[in-house]
Order: sequence, then structure tokens, then C-alpha cells
Amino acid sequence: MRLIALFTAALCACSNTDAQPDASPALDGTPAIDAAMPADFWDPGGIPTAQQVMVFKFLNRTGGQFSDSEVYWQFKNSSLGIDELHSIAEQPTYDMPANASGRMYFFICAANDPDCASDPSKSRYFDFIEHTIGANQYNGNTTRVDAFGLPIAMRLHCADGFERTVGENFDTFAQGREARFQEFVDAAPPEFKALAQAPNAPYRIVAPGGGATNGGFGTGGANAHYYDAFVDQLWAANGLTLPKPGPNGDGLAAQPNLSAAIYRHVGAVAGTFAADGKLQDTHLWDAPATFYTANPANFYAKFWHDHAIDGKAYGFPYDDVGSYSTYVSHSDPDYMLVAIGW
Repeated sequence: MRLIALFTAALCACSNTDAQPDASPALDGTPAIDAAMPADFWDPGGIPTAQQVMVFKFLNRTGGQFSDSEVYWQFKNSSLGIDELHSIAEQPTYDMPANASGRMYFFICAANDPDCASDPSKSRYFDFIEHTIGANQYNGNTTRVDAFGLPIAMRLHCADGFERTVGENFDTFAQGREARFQEFVDAAPPEFKALAQAPNAPYRIVAPGGGATNGGFGTGGANAHYYDAFVDQLWAANGLTLPKPGPNGDGLAAQPNLSAAIYRHVGAVAGTFAADGKLQDTHLWDAPATFYTANPANFYAKFWHDHAIDGKAYGFPYDDVGSYSTYVSHSDPDYMLVAIGW
């Protein structure tokens, strides 16, 4: 089972049967490495022995902007009766039980921030990771499907020595927040610039969608037909007979490869897809340098791939197609290190 971010408001763990097999070397045991990260960036010291499935340890990597008492984590699970909210200073680790479709949230709540003084989870600076954890299995990922709030990276370590690191790269952690938002605006085509501007900034860089603050890619929005010309080209080249997607390329939940082809701007060549949308070109996902090379494409997703360890990011719901997402899965999980930046 792959954990796929199909949601804006809900999490869905489901099987992507149309996608290519996950052949990423990192998932075969070779850890993704960001050579720029200092040796002490990942600190596994002081992790207690798990009494549940595995232990999470939280690392303040805000570059001195905030103390451990201003960086918070939260895990809630109503079916298990769990409601935990702590600063890293108060509790730097958490013994995680088995749970399905779970999210762990992270908040920056400065000592003088009136928005969250009484409740750190009300902070407007937040982000999350997601997972499904079995009695002897970890499945999870970081995600940019909805938005960017804080730099997040995580390192899974398992009992057999397997280790995998995913999320934002060190340059993104080291970069100033204002500079990061400006970099997005400078790099983005006009249709995407609003995603990192007020009122989203300075809190979020949001994914393209409906409404003016999401770039107006939804029904009736200024960019509702942004992908139409390429969709027409893709359909014509492959003789596709299934209905075309709606605004923002939505409506292809049953066709993950086709959805990814639209967002990555590839596949408009005869023989890439069968008439029913099934992928025919088994090498389509072999060359990421061919993705996002022309307009229209999901340049929001491209930005996060460009700022990710090993180029892996979850920039849209089916970004796992071809093994380009931050999804990681392995048995016998030992611990998870989670770095929270600013």
C-alpha cells in the first residue's frame, strides 16, 4: 500500500496499481544523502527504546531563530484516545503506537506571538507529515500537496540498518524565510506567483487550486483553463477516449500516470498512452530532466522538487508516480528523526 496525498482535507492510503513499480535505489536500502547537511544535523542521541512500534525524535533546525520551547509537535488520534501537544523542550521524543492515516503536526509559536500564546496549535506557522504505521511497518511521507509551511525533513532508521532521508534539502533549511518566498515568486511563471504572496505570505506557499489566493486554477478562476492546450495535445497524440480533466487538471483519480503527465508536461507523443489512458511507454518516468520543461506545467511542484533531498517531493496528489515522491516504507522501524525548520 502506498500512502498517497489525495486530499485537501482528508488523508487516503490507497494502492496505485497503474503506476510504475517503485524502483528507487533509496527504497532498496541506499539512503538519500544531502551532502550539504552538517554531520550534526541529524542527532539520534538520547532516543529511548520503543515500547510501542517506534520512537519519533524532533529536532529544532530553525537556525537559532526559535528556542526548543517555541517549536511544538502534536499528535492526535481519537480512536486511540491520544491528544499530545508538547514543545521540543518539554518532550523531544514520542513513542508512537500503530495507527492508520495519521498526521503529526509541527508549529512555531514565538513567545511573543498573540495568535498562539494560549494554544500553540493555533499558530499560523505550521506543517505536518503523514503516515500509516502497522505493528511492524512504517509507511509515510512529507507532503507539499496542500502547501508549504515550514521546512521539514525526516530520516527513518530501521532495525536491519535500512535508513532513508526525505524532505527539504539543507540549502532550504539554511535559507532565510523571506528569501525563500521571494525565490519562489522570482522563479514562478505569472500564473503561480500569487501562491507565495500575501495573504498567503509570510505563512504559507499554497498549492495551485480554486480561489484567487490559490492562483485561480479552479472553476471560474483566471487560470481555470491553464492546462487545456496541453491536455488537448496529449489526448490527440494518444487517441485518448476517456473524458478530459476539469480545471486544474482535476478528475483523473483513476488515471495517476495520466494526471502526472499533465502536471509534468510529458507524454504528448503517440504511443505513450493507450486509448483508455493506460500507460504504454514504460520509460516515460525514467528521465526527470524532461519534466516541467515547458508551459503549462505544475511549477509549484517543480519548485519543491528543486529544493528536496534527492529531488523527491510530494508536489501534487500523484507525485509518487515513477517514484518521485517522499514516500518511504520499511519493516521493523526503529526510530524517525524529524527536522523542523523556519
